[in-house]
Amino acid sequence: MNYHLARGNLEFISDTLKTVMKRLLGLTRYAVVIPALASILGALLLMAQGSFAMVLAVIDSLESQYGLKETIVEVLTAIDAILLGTVLLVIGYGLYELFIDADIDVPMWLRVEDLDDLKSKLIGVVVAIIAVVFVGVFVDSNRADDVMAYGVGSGALVAGLALFAFATGKTGKKSREKL
Repeated sequence: MNYHLARGNLEFISDTLKTVMKRLLGLTRYAVVIPALASILGALLLMAQGSFAMVLAVIDSLESQYGLKETIVEVLTAIDAILLGTVLLVIGYGLYELFIDADIDVPMWLRVEDLDDLKSKLIGVVVAIIAVVFVGVFVDSNRADDVMAYGVGSGALVAGLALFAFATGKTGKKSREKL
C-alpha cells in the first residue's frame, strides 16, 4: 500500500511540475514584447528622421543650394533611413506576430508564419538598403575611388544573402529535395 501511495504522490508531483513548467515556458514568450516595441519605436524614429531629411532635401533643392548630384545623395540618404526604419518595423511586427499574436492585422505581404518568413522579408529589405547605399556612393563625386570596392562588396553581399536564402529557405529546401 505504501508503494502505491508513494507512486501516486510522485505522479502528482510530476504532473504538477509539468503543468508549472508549461505555464512558465508559455509566459516566457511575452519577453519578446520589449524587443518588438523597441524595434517599432526605432523604426518610427528612423522613418521620421528620414522623412524630415527628405523634406529638407526638397527645400534645399528648390532653393538651388544643391546641384543634381548633391540632391541625389541627400535623397538617397533620407531613403536609406526610411528603409532601415522599414527593416526595424518588419522585425518588430514579425517578432510580435510570431510570439504573441498571430492574428495581428497586417497586410498579407507582411504576414509572418515562421522564422523563415521573417528572414526572407529582412533579406529583401537589406538588399534594397545595399542598393541605395551603393547608388549613393556611385553618384557621390567625392567618393569616386570607392565605387569599385563598394560595387564588388555589395555584389558579394547580395550573392551571399541570396545563397543563404536559397539554402535555408522553404523553397530552397523543397528544391534541394527534388535534386
